[in-house]
Amino acid sequence: MSFSQISTRLQKELKSNNPQIRFLLKKSPGLAFTTINEIATNIGKKYSIKVSLNFPERGKIEDYEAYGTENIGFVFERDSKVFSIPRELIKSKASEILGNVKTQDAYMYEGKEGVRVTDENYRIDILPASLHIWGKINDEIRNFCDWLLENCYGVKPGVEGAFNETNS
Repeated sequence: MSFSQISTRLQKELKSNNPQIRFLLKKSPGLAFTTINEIATNIGKKYSIKVSLNFPERGKIEDYEAYGTENIGFVFERDSKVFSIPRELIKSKASEILGNVKTQDAYMYEGKEGVRVTDENYRIDILPASLHIWGKINDEIRNFCDWLLENCYGVKPGVEGAFNETNS
């Protein structure tokens, strides 16, 4: 499954639960947060990944139309410390697909590696075990994340639960 397919499925599921979520938001934003992330977790289980939605700004949880279109995290396998492909390839592909972005090594300690891609409108944190998109997801980000899932994380398009265990 591609990032696009997973995020589209997530958006549809969240939209179908919109009335319940809106009710919970009025009653208890914390309960709404839990419900939103239970939905995301259930979607992720179908692909053997953990999916979560983040609400980094106060009041952002009330923007229910944006659920699944921004601030998403994917966790693939917790023990990976290094990428299965060269970091430079990830950075070069980010520039190729996303255009004029800043790419840099990040989280480089205790034998771990990572890449951060930034633009004035978003940040993407790419780690061997996880991917976090901070900001609104546009077509270029979606295409880059599709490439990452297939080439960096071993998630093949169209195959549910197909995480490639050789990436550890």
